This record gives sequence, structure tokens and C-alpha cells, in this order.
Amino acid sequence: MDTKIGSLDSSTSPTCTDVGCLPSNGVVSTIQTSAVPFNSAEATLGRHLARRLVQIGVTDVFSVPGDFNLTLLDHLIAEPGLNLVGCCNELNAGYAADGYARARGVGACVVTFTVGGLSVLNAIAGACSENLPIICIVGGPNSNDYGTNRILHHTIGLPDFSQELSCFQTVTCYQAVVNNLEDAHELIDTAISTALKESKPVYISVSCNLPAIPHPTFSREPVPFSLSPKLSNQMGLEVAVEAAVQFLNKAVKPVMVGGPKLRVAKACNAFVELADSCGYALAVMPSAKGLVPEDHPHFIGTYWGAVSTAFCAEIVESADAYLFAGPIFNDYSSVGYSLLLKREKAIIVQPDRVIIGNGPSFGCVLMKDFLVALSKRLKCNTTAYENYHRIYVCEGHPLKSEPNEALRVNVLFQHIQKMLSGETAVIAETGDSWFNCQKLKLPPGCGYEFQMQYGSIGWSVGATLGYAQAVPKKRVIACIGDGSFQVTAQDISTMIRCGQKTIIFLINNGGYTIEVEIHDGPYNVIKNWNYTGLVDAIHNGEGNCWTTKVRCEEELIEAIETATGDKKDCLCFIEVIVHKDDTSKELLEWGSRVSAANSRPPNPQ
Repeated sequence: MDTKIGSLDSSTSPTCTDVGCLPSNGVVSTIQTSAVPFNSAEATLGRHLARRLVQIGVTDVFSVPGDFNLTLLDHLIAEPGLNLVGCCNELNAGYAADGYARARGVGACVVTFTVGGLSVLNAIAGACSENLPIICIVGGPNSNDYGTNRILHHTIGLPDFSQELSCFQTVTCYQAVVNNLEDAHELIDTAISTALKESKPVYISVSCNLPAIPHPTFSREPVPFSLSPKLSNQMGLEVAVEAAVQFLNKAVKPVMVGGPKLRVAKACNAFVELADSCGYALAVMPSAKGLVPEDHPHFIGTYWGAVSTAFCAEIVESADAYLFAGPIFNDYSSVGYSLLLKREKAIIVQPDRVIIGNGPSFGCVLMKDFLVALSKRLKCNTTAYENYHRIYVCEGHPLKSEPNEALRVNVLFQHIQKMLSGETAVIAETGDSWFNCQKLKLPPGCGYEFQMQYGSIGWSVGATLGYAQAVPKKRVIACIGDGSFQVTAQDISTMIRCGQKTIIFLINNGGYTIEVEIHDGPYNVIKNWNYTGLVDAIHNGEGNCWTTKVRCEEELIEAIETATGDKKDCLCFIEVIVHKDDTSKELLEWGSRVSAANSRPPNPQ
């Protein structure tokens, strides 16, 4: 049987990395609560919602005010443990909640009815695809207007208020329309707890006249959630482990590859524990970069088919057995469905299911439990790693630049590599930064995020804002293309207002480079901006911000020295001018294969 794996469907499942996940006891609160009742003025829906957010670990909420959410915002501001971060638009507020959730395990945003809700929808869809729990709160119509024949502003002109709800139903795991105080407590708690359990976004609409009204159901401090942990079917787990042991122990050169759903399954540590015990060569899929320590003694790099890091694909694809933990095989991660893998050689471990070769499938088996149990049964086999070590040749360095020579992208990333430490995090925007950042070697503790499944250009500006707000002790290094930046540039303003110290490398090559390599046309050329001039105008002398343009290596070195020295406590914006055709070789290869997949003719009828 010669079944290819490159087009496998991946079941959507729950969510989270070991970062910001629920404690093993399932209790999400870090707040010491008492049974002391509030005075009646405090026993409001708004206060309850604010306290719930703080309890689950949200200390920053990203918002855009609108007339339907203003009273609710008053109550969020009044909560001592909560900071309201005003964003320039709803899309960026959603992206910021996405970035925040990646670092903290959960995020939240607040917008107004329909005009705000449909604007934030794209970001919530991206968070859904990446399995991130986001509490998306919308200020809704006055409760008295439901069930009437009235037409409201911020709607499409019909006396039906369900358009926004309908849109959110496909990209959230729970929707609560709170227009009655009697069941508000139950709806809010069910929504938030469901987001945590399922690791998906939820939608909460709160009628604009309800947040400030006291109600007996809110008369006491909310008791922290105690979420029942998911459990494996013990018999299924034992049978799955036994089948996997037989499958892997007879292999000559097995390998293991981590996928993005390690985060969902909270199985990053279990995956590393398995690698420690079995000795297999260890790789990650591109969207799992940062979930597995790259200083592991058997780490061989990123497996991404034809655009893998050096010698990684050769070892993975020549293996006689491979264990994929939490993979997503889509057209991008499979490089246009061109992976040279065979299903009969694979064990696919999803968050709650194990599939072995072409044969048995075991449901209700949690990834974490399976990997831990497997680590105690597998024989140590270092053959694949020894083969990698035998064939590996050190990567070369970029050609040395001539004095004042135009800066090349590979030289830029050589210098970014030197900036990385356990006190930094990398945000890679959709585009050539995917490929260049993928080649960075992450030191222990260095964060790494990008949005591969949804791939929405412009995501990184908001995500950088949210991630930096979530982990202020880390310095975020964001690599953003000019085309993507033009989509969401405004919230540089919010970064400055929040006093963030991010370093942004704006790579100015005059267009949508990733799309050029898939299918070129005049629509991929964009109007050039004076990017540093724009950021200077946004700065407007308020807050700490420093900008510069670099055109050669000497200027780049000087800019990095300034950004990490005198301006280490500033937001630093470095515009890097490069040639429009200066791309990574991986993008050239990937683009041609994805183009071929996109341009397949229709199957004959």
C-alpha cells in the first residue's frame, strides 16, 4: 500500500500549550476568594464578568469602545486586577487577544454590536483555527429591544438582531446572548468555562442596559472554576500503547515529529519525556516551532517536506516508522501535498485519538497519557539520530557583504539570530518571514509564534501587541513584511501607549513577496510608504519610540546596537530596505509547489 500522508485530514480538537494552561487540579483561579457578600451596588453583571476574567488569568482586555459596550467598559475599568487596553480597531483587538492567549493560555477582547463584532470576526476565526481560548465580549442591544419590530443602528436594517450571532456560531465553541439578568450568571460562567475546556474562542453578547444593574445571583464573590480534567479510556489507552510498542520496537530507524496540537493537548513536556527515553531523532513541523526545546540532544530541526531545515527531511522520510504527535497536514504544511510520507509507516497521535498505520484507531485516548505511557515501554533506538549526525554538514554563512553593499535578507537574519536569548520572543508574520524565522535556532526559553493554519496577513501587528502585553519581561522581536504591515499598522500607536519595548523589523521589499512566488501579477506590487515617517507621526512625541532606516549591513549593526543598548526600553522600529527579489530559497521552492497545487485542473466529471 502506497498511501501518501500529505493530504491527511486532521480532526479539530481542544487547545493549549504547556504555557498558561490549567493546573493539574483543573482549578484556573489564582485568586483567594471568600464567601463575604458584596454590598448591593457591587453585585452587578459587569463586576462578575470582570472578576471572572481576572480569575482565569486575564489581566489585560483589548477593546474598542462603542455605544453598546460603554457601561460594561466602566465596570471592567473599575476592576482593580484588570487593565483595559484600547486598540485602534476591532481586528487588531482580536489579533492582540490571540497573541495574549498564546503567552497566557487565554485572552479577551470587548467590542460593540455588529459593526465591532463583524470586524473582530476574522481574528476570532484565526484563533479558532489555532485552538486558542479567547473570550470575545460584545456589547449588545438594550434587552427591551429583543422581540420587538424595531430597527436599530449598527445593524443591516432589519428588525432581527441575529446576524452577528450567526456569523460567530461557526468560529466559536459556545455563544451566550445575555439579555436577561435571571440567567446571566449561568450563561457567562458556561461560556468562559467552555472556552477553557475546549481551547476555542467563545462569544458573549451582553445587553447594554444590564452591566450596572445589581442582581442576587451576583451577590457573592464568584467561586473559582474547578474544571473536571478529561480522562483517557484506560482500556483503550493500554491497547493503543501495546499496538504502538509493537509497531515501533520492530522498526530499524524510527523518528518522532511534533505538531502544533501539542499545545492543544498540553503534551509538550510528555513529548520531550518520550524523546528522552526512546532516543529517536526528534523534529517538529513548522507550526510547532517553539513548542519543543531546540537544545534537545536529539533535535534535528524542522520537518517541512522539500523546505525542511538541512538534512531533516532526508532522515524523516527515509525512516521506516514515524510518530507524529498533533500534526496538521494541510496544503501549506505539506508543501502543496508533496510530502514523501506513507500512511502505513505512521503513528498519528491527535489530542484524543491514536491511529496506527493503515490499521487500528483508538478513540478517547489523550495524547499526554499516551506519550507518557509509551515512554515507559519503548526500547531505546538512536539509529535515525546517528544517521543524521553522520550525514550532517554545518550550514554555511551568507557571503560577506562589501562595504555599503545593499543589505541582503540572509544577512539580516544572521544578525537577528545573535539577538535571541531566553528573554526574547520571535513573532513571524505571514510571508517570507515564515521561512527565514524557521531557520533561527531558538535558545532555551525563547518564545516563538506564527499563524500558519489561518495565515492572515497583518496578524503579527496585533499579535505582537498582545504577546508583549502578556509577558512584559520578554522583549519581542517581530519580523513583518511591508505588505502585511499596511493592513494593520495603526496599533503601533497602542504599543507606544502601553510602553512596550518591542523591536520591529519592517522588511520593505515593495510588495506581497509570498504571493509573488505563488502567482505573480501587478496586484502584488504595493505603494511604498515612508514607514519610519509614519511611525514617527504616530509617536508624535508621546511615549518612548525610536525609528531608523537601514540599507546596508553597517547601518543594521549600528541600529541593533542602539536598539539593544541606549534604546533598550523603547519601542524600536527598524525599516530594512531590501531588493524586491531577495527571498529565501525555501519560499521559492514552497511557492512553486503550492502554486502547482492551487492550479490543478478540475477532476473529469
